[in-house]
Amino acid sequence: MHHGLIERVVPRDQHIPDAATDAMPRGILLAPGFVDLQVNGGGGILLNDDPSPQAMRSIARAHRRYGTTSCLPTLISDHPAKAIAAIAAAELAVGADGVLGLHLEGPFISPARRGIHRSDNILPARMDDLDWLGRLSAVGSSMVTLAPECVPPGFVKALVASGIRVSVGHSEASSERVLAAIEDGLSGVTHLFNAMPAMSAREPGIAGVALADARLVAGIILDGIHVDPLVARAAFAAKGRDKVALVSDAMPTVGTDREHFDLMGTQIRLSGGRLISDNGTLAGAHLDMASAVRNAVTLAGLSLDDALRAASLVPARFLGLAPERGTLTAGARADIVALTPDLDVVTTWLGGEREA
Repeated sequence: MHHGLIERVVPRDQHIPDAATDAMPRGILLAPGFVDLQVNGGGGILLNDDPSPQAMRSIARAHRRYGTTSCLPTLISDHPAKAIAAIAAAELAVGADGVLGLHLEGPFISPARRGIHRSDNILPARMDDLDWLGRLSAVGSSMVTLAPECVPPGFVKALVASGIRVSVGHSEASSERVLAAIEDGLSGVTHLFNAMPAMSAREPGIAGVALADARLVAGIILDGIHVDPLVARAAFAAKGRDKVALVSDAMPTVGTDREHFDLMGTQIRLSGGRLISDNGTLAGAHLDMASAVRNAVTLAGLSLDDALRAASLVPARFLGLAPERGTLTAGARADIVALTPDLDVVTTWLGGEREA
């Protein structure tokens, strides 16, 4: 490694003269650091509670122990003033502790598919919302999740033209509307199968388009709760190894022993690995990326190579950051995770600096 970059990759038994080495026990696997597109919180912090640069960096650091070296702190539907504050904070946080940008999940989503999002925070989009939302274009590699049926014509195209990734989620859009949005530049699907209608023989909907259209990268929450492992396996089989990204959708409980937290006035409790409200609605996930990779292999039956790819190279490419991130090749950032044969994290390196 040199200046935070991988200088070259050599066989394990090849000696490198005059090079400092950080020897790992035999059997340890080195993989690209994980890239998480959807991180609501971690380490006891929820971004909606504290949309500050410090909170974003703390959330990113909380996930480092689980192999995540890059992430998008995620703000779920909130008042526009909160979103504007988060954008301003992300401008300052990008580049530190692996913060890549900001993911705004809402507020332009379908009330019928809101999940745990507060109904009073959900808004129909207007073209003048592009004035404040467009500020995301200056914030690293950022993305917006929206419902195409809840935004005016030209809205998606304008966001994409400014350099913002757009993903469909929390939506009841027809397949025709999703396909039209893809033509306008929509390129992602947020937590495939969740907060969207089920695919049927005559109504393919969002899920059907996601599985059939190679232009879309689909995020999937592989905790064994949000999506049945067999369904996840079917998604990988349909889309191939380069179009499905593992995401954590993590909440503040990750990295702590907390069993409950407040989500904008709603009490969320951890029960049997599920984060649920009093009425049983899932509220994000108690999941880290190392566990998602492990579940992809042990529950969904994916190859280790495909699972690691879905946690690193696929999301990095989605954000336009490959081959700088998501791969262990000469010239790439030295963002690395060391894993045991059971896929537990031993340590991570961020820009060549080993986690203490």
